Amino acid sequence: MSTTVGSKGLLPQPVSANGSEVSLPKPNNSSRLWVSPSTVFTKAHIMKDVDPERATLPMAAYCFMTGFIDSVSFTAVFIWCGFQTGNSVQLALALARLFSGPPGQRDTAFHLPDALALGSIITFLAGSSLGRLGDKIGSKTRAWLCLGTIIQALFTMAAAISSWKANQPSIAESRGNPAWTGVLAFVTIGFLSASLGLQGIMGKRVNTQFATTVVLTTVWCELVADPKLFTLRRGVVSRDHKLIAILALFVGGFAGRALIDVIGSPATLGVGTGVRVLIAFWFLFVPAKV
Repeated sequence: MSTTVGSKGLLPQPVSANGSEVSLPKPNNSSRLWVSPSTVFTKAHIMKDVDPERATLPMAAYCFMTGFIDSVSFTAVFIWCGFQTGNSVQLALALARLFSGPPGQRDTAFHLPDALALGSIITFLAGSSLGRLGDKIGSKTRAWLCLGTIIQALFTMAAAISSWKANQPSIAESRGNPAWTGVLAFVTIGFLSASLGLQGIMGKRVNTQFATTVVLTTVWCELVADPKLFTLRRGVVSRDHKLIAILALFVGGFAGRALIDVIGSPATLGVGTGVRVLIAFWFLFVPAKV
């Protein structure tokens, strides 16, 4: 009979009732961020909920895409497709402008940047409303996270096509002279905002330290107020994942702006479409919640 080493010396291997040796269970490696591809495309695998604590990589990629897409829209028309706080304030300022100055000399025009801000808010909300579909399928299931991200990719692709068809510059000269004008400008901003709206509610439903993956104001606040912010001798998930989110968004913005200079906004959005497709299939390999 084989023996195992215990805390007090050599102990006999456990034996079953029929006399055969019983193998000890192997320790569960709960730190792995991916699963074996052998069962990825089975229904049972796809319909399981992911483990939020091990969805770090795709959530960080979501943050990357926020910076990536916002760099394109802001460079062209000074509109943040993912940060609707600024767009809401911009509309408030546009309304206040109607009462500025003496009667008869007031600026009553609805300027293009204000109209684009309104369009961004409306389409962002429309994209977020698609999260209701995920609630029916299962907001944390691999099936919905993959499908929802594919929808985001389709929105990004539609924005790339409309930007290409517009055949307009990618970089605005000043705030008063946006690079994108006309109907296709609204189409491009609309699809980009819808993609980030859907991404935001999906990220929120997964419920990780990355929050919505779209707005980092809450992440910044919670980071600097984290009681373990200066615990440097060991990893702290609540702190480290927030730092990853901030860094990923920053890198996404940098990468987007760098690509615009080289290949223009339509091709840059094409690259973003490909990244979203990779994220979608990435979710299939995130370990399930135990």
